[in-house]
Amino acid sequence: MLFFYNFLLALYHLVIRIFSLFNEKAKRWIDGRKNWQQHIGNTLQKGERRIWIHCSSLGEFEQARPVIEALKNQYPTYKTVATFFSPSGYEACKKNNLPDYIFYLPHDTHRNAQEFIALTEPVLAVFIKYEFWYHYLSHLNAKQIPVILVSGAFRQGQPFFKWYGGLFRKMLHSFSYFFLQDEISRQMLQSIGIDKNVVISGDTRFDRVTAIASDVKPIPFIDAFKDNSKLLIAGSTWPGDEAILRDCLSSLPDDWKLVIAPHEIDDAHIRKIRQLFDNQPVLYSELLGGSNANGKRILIIDNIGMLSRLFAYGDIAFIGGGFQKGGIHNTLEPAVFGLPVIMGPVYHKFVEAKRLVQQGFAFPVNDATEAISVLDRLINDNNSRKELNRSIRTFMQQNTGATSTIMDRIRAEKWLN
Repeated sequence: MLFFYNFLLALYHLVIRIFSLFNEKAKRWIDGRKNWQQHIGNTLQKGERRIWIHCSSLGEFEQARPVIEALKNQYPTYKTVATFFSPSGYEACKKNNLPDYIFYLPHDTHRNAQEFIALTEPVLAVFIKYEFWYHYLSHLNAKQIPVILVSGAFRQGQPFFKWYGGLFRKMLHSFSYFFLQDEISRQMLQSIGIDKNVVISGDTRFDRVTAIASDVKPIPFIDAFKDNSKLLIAGSTWPGDEAILRDCLSSLPDDWKLVIAPHEIDDAHIRKIRQLFDNQPVLYSELLGGSNANGKRILIIDNIGMLSRLFAYGDIAFIGGGFQKGGIHNTLEPAVFGLPVIMGPVYHKFVEAKRLVQQGFAFPVNDATEAISVLDRLINDNNSRKELNRSIRTFMQQNTGATSTIMDRIRAEKWLN
């Protein structure tokens, strides 16, 4: 099985190299890993004690942030080393000064894992949610370096629970402790004989979005655009979402406006959105440049990094990604402000989204007709929407505290001095 694992990873690496010839994201994936031994060796300072935190991408980094902040606060003599699999997480992390060091994760081979661990010398490794790399976990285990999984989520269909999943199950036995999002994840681990050092701590993203909501900084021109209207805020949208929103626009009352923050903000995509809405939208960059939003009902956010704060101005949220294979954006970002969430049908891989649906706080739809029906119900019953807002905020507050649970265990196990 290990042969097939190595073969598939090598094949994936080859495909990325081919794509890098004409795809900018793939090129960054390759370029970020060139001469990585020299780069890491020259960057790290001697004599440091380090904690390694590995995230796949930006979403996982948002789950890691509360833990990194707590580690830096409670163990200030340790340095944090953050690694990323994808360019999106790496590029976003570079823009803040939270981790002390930021690197791409080298390709998972026996030699790379051995050299990376020898260079970074972590005393604790923190993997976030879905990240499982055989050679890294094997070397950490061989070196008796504790490894914890934060905000872990397991479900049927993953290879750990298949007849061919022996190698993947072996990876799980390299972990010292599992901090899980929900009871289903605990039961899935229990079904393969893992029932020790497992705790349901919840999702650290509840802590992260709550911290964001408690310190929201104003966004220039959004207040002026909103004026006395209500806002439907569509976050991280893809073309399928935008087509649904176009059909929904005519059902919005006159005192409602639409804000679209697309997932991709390249010029070609922005032009397509404007054309889709008959060139009605105004761009946020145009407002910054002095353009007037008078008479405009649609605003397109053509930059990155505003979305989590943008929801503070909203009344209803539409979360993108639910009409394509990859799945939805973070539903907790609007929920922390009490916004009911509309989204596409591809959400079942996301524990937090399923919980919001079960509570009646999020509404999956299959097409524009269903989306319009949900919007009509939420918009026309103002009292029910206000009550829903209060209930969602209460739910979010009740589910914070995962970071404290993790830090309590780190102290109890004495993994860090």
